[in-house]
Amino acid sequence: MKFEHLIEINDPLNPLIDPLSREQLWHGLVLHAQSPKLFVPHLDECTITERNSEGFRRNRRFGELRIDDRVILTPLREVRYDVHQQGDISASSLSVTIEAPDEHLLFVRFRYDDGHDAATDAANAMYDEFKKSAYQEADIDTIRILRELAAEGRLDAGYLN
Repeated sequence: MKFEHLIEINDPLNPLIDPLSREQLWHGLVLHAQSPKLFVPHLDECTITERNSEGFRRNRRFGELRIDDRVILTPLREVRYDVHQQGDISASSLSVTIEAPDEHLLFVRFRYDDGHDAATDAANAMYDEFKKSAYQEADIDTIRILRELAAEGRLDAGYLN
């Protein structure tokens, strides 16, 4: 399954939406990667196991299920999650990219790739529709939480240092 969707962050024509700066959005996306329990209530534990100049590796635990992944950070542009094949879990990736087509517009693009080939995607089409819907709802919820954190000043550079 390959799936992507776009969430508008700033809409200059909608005064009801408080705009976020690119920096606030970036800080929020990094916080989401480093502290996912703030965003995923059913996550039991997340441990960062290694850091380097490109990002970090982490281990997430959902009950008995453990998922190791690598997070690659391209500052102010992209957070990429790569899950290697482990047990019953196939290799997959998620790319979360900040897009700014002009100075007043800001979007986040979520790109999912579960690593399956076209035949497997065809066989799983109905199941994948449920996954797509769940991913999109989770991403919308993530942006909602980022907006709340920004309103509290928790995504400002001074707060994070």
